[in-house]
Amino acid sequence: MTTTTEAPQVVPGSTAHSDGAGAFVPVQTRSERPASYDPADFDTPTGREVNWKYTPVARFAPLFVNETGPHGIVEVTVEAPDAVEQTTLAIGEGPRGEVFTPEDLPSAIAWAQETDAPLMRIPAGAELDEPIHVALHGTGGVAHAHVVIEAMPNSRATVLFRHTGTADHAQNVEIIVRDGAHLEVVSVQEWDDTAVHASAHQARVEKDAYLRHVVVSFGGGVVRVNPSVELAGDGSSADLYGLSYSDAGQHLESQVYLHHKGPHTKGDVLYKGALQGAGARSVWIGDVLIGHEATGTDSYEANRNLVLTDGARADSVPNLEIETGDIQGAGHASATGRFDDEQLFYLQARGITEEEARRLVVGGFLAEIVQKIGIPSLEEELSAAIERELAEGAAA
Repeated sequence: MTTTTEAPQVVPGSTAHSDGAGAFVPVQTRSERPASYDPADFDTPTGREVNWKYTPVARFAPLFVNETGPHGIVEVTVEAPDAVEQTTLAIGEGPRGEVFTPEDLPSAIAWAQETDAPLMRIPAGAELDEPIHVALHGTGGVAHAHVVIEAMPNSRATVLFRHTGTADHAQNVEIIVRDGAHLEVVSVQEWDDTAVHASAHQARVEKDAYLRHVVVSFGGGVVRVNPSVELAGDGSSADLYGLSYSDAGQHLESQVYLHHKGPHTKGDVLYKGALQGAGARSVWIGDVLIGHEATGTDSYEANRNLVLTDGARADSVPNLEIETGDIQGAGHASATGRFDDEQLFYLQARGITEEEARRLVVGGFLAEIVQKIGIPSLEEELSAAIERELAEGAAA
């Protein structure tokens, strides 16, 4: 594979001035982005903004309109053990808003439109043997949601979101991992080709707590899932994983933010994607901030993309900010490339057909993420889905 490094891009229209007088200074870092609960505080994105410049903003237009519309467009079914507390939270009712602050127009509109946000609370000390299943099925139109997940101290649970059907869906997921808790959140996008999905996940991980966050995007016309995780407590840790498979005409995007705020925190980010077909597109932007109080931090982020056909494009931009010199380690990596011809030759020289060789290479490349999910039934489904994607690509 060929590693590529992108130079910083200047927002069109900005002009440098030697004395700074009258100069427009664009937002340069992830931590500087504006945040507000009021949709009126955000301009409608044009595609020139730092957080929208890789996104087909015209396709998100229905989610830029703050108008009360019909509800029930996305049918929601929750299967959870009896121990899980389920209720709703009005705007201003905690813990809603304890962690989440909208950072773009769709998430601010979703915050305002969701008058009664569902809360799933895992009791202190509870250890759930089965995942909490949240099935969301779109039936068309525009829909908004804000969901709160709270893992109380020393609890252990997994929450699985599965999105199917079609909708223009703006979704906020607020995640609170209390002291000593262990939480896994998996979001699977299996939308129809007509769906548009903009989702903002914001999480805080407290003292000695752990979060595993997984984004799996296979379906949907335009899917943008942006996780933001703050490692706030001493000894907190998080693993952020992503898997995408973009077909012709699909745009699959994730902008990941990992903020090391507390001391002795540990974070690992790994996103992998495959692309095939004309117009297949993936975007990954990874930002890591190691704050000035985050001493003893150990952090690494990486993105790997495998381009299977002509006409596909992957954009990958890793960024790292460090505000303290007292760390254990920090780094980032990005690589995008085609098949390794030597790997194919090696397999074919041993009697394996080219088609089977390609299947083995791609399957092995993506399996690293699949095996980290920790839900055996879902891992089997995703392995089968990868096989189907490869078969459809070979037949095209």
